[in-house]
Amino acid sequence: MPPLVSILIPAYNAENWISDTLESALQQSWPRKEIIVVDDSSTDNTFAVARGFASRSVSVVTKPNGGASSTRNKAFSLAQGEFIQWLDADDLLARDKIEKQMRAFDEAADKRILFSSAWGRFLHRPDRAEFTPTSIWCDLKPVEWLLRKLKDNVFMQTGVWLVSRELSEAAGEWDTRLLGDDDGEYFCRVLLASNGVRFVPDAKMFYRRSGNASLSYIGTSNKKLEAQFLSMQLHIRYLRSLEDSPRVRDACLTFIQDWLIQFYPERPDLVAELGKWAEELGGRLEAPRLSWKYAWIGKLFGFPTAKRAQMQYNQYKSSVLRRWDKAAIRLDGGNSSRRRQTGQPQHIR
Repeated sequence: MPPLVSILIPAYNAENWISDTLESALQQSWPRKEIIVVDDSSTDNTFAVARGFASRSVSVVTKPNGGASSTRNKAFSLAQGEFIQWLDADDLLARDKIEKQMRAFDEAADKRILFSSAWGRFLHRPDRAEFTPTSIWCDLKPVEWLLRKLKDNVFMQTGVWLVSRELSEAAGEWDTRLLGDDDGEYFCRVLLASNGVRFVPDAKMFYRRSGNASLSYIGTSNKKLEAQFLSMQLHIRYLRSLEDSPRVRDACLTFIQDWLIQFYPERPDLVAELGKWAEELGGRLEAPRLSWKYAWIGKLFGFPTAKRAQMQYNQYKSSVLRRWDKAAIRLDGGNSSRRRQTGQPQHIR
């Protein structure tokens, strides 16, 4: 009998997307699966919409609001599968995503291998998703994967991973202190317990670009800044626990420098701590720079104003692109039946 795969979906205020996410989970070609939705006391109709899918293979529960990590921990506590597929409530899986990764497991025959996949960003039309390979889209040992992640400032989305229960239990629970980048930190621990990453290029997942509504969006939130600071500290600790060499220290320095602008100049206390990290690693931080489009604003009105202008422009641009992409669905509606027949993701309602 094929192994049971648990598809775990934490949800909060996702009534507009949860139906499509559940459809993509139900349509998985892997024959043995259970789907568990845990609603984190949404204030919209997420729970009611998800309950409409309840069946022998789909469980839907709710819990007191406690954040994404506590919701993920609850979902895992209910799971019975030998393998775990995490799926955020607004993302989608290609129909054969899990099957292709499970076939790769058959070849590897090692439950300490962590399986990843390709992923593409989309707004409202997943069939238009943009897949942009990075340096971690390949088979890698744990130290090499973490090194590239920090040095190149790249990442994998939550839904790309397929994790054995053995690895999941070895990694421990999700860290409830992290309001953002909880997945980045968690999968670092999974990686530490693994024998390496096996990248399955033909397996695909689709990540919705939701702008400032995204859990990972920091904006001006001090709590999220502090959580990001903690996540960075843990990332560096994990990598150096595997190897503490000049190349690792250089990667950590690059990682800190890349993220410095998030804290500068609003949080001088955290900027000072980051400076101490850099000195301990044998280097020094440089003051962050804005792109040429906003540098002149900094010269005239100061760095904080220029940084705020850049943030507001990016938010406006993202909002316009999402509205246009949603409007374009009406012009492309006739192609839905063709995508259904070929197994391509459908337009989001």
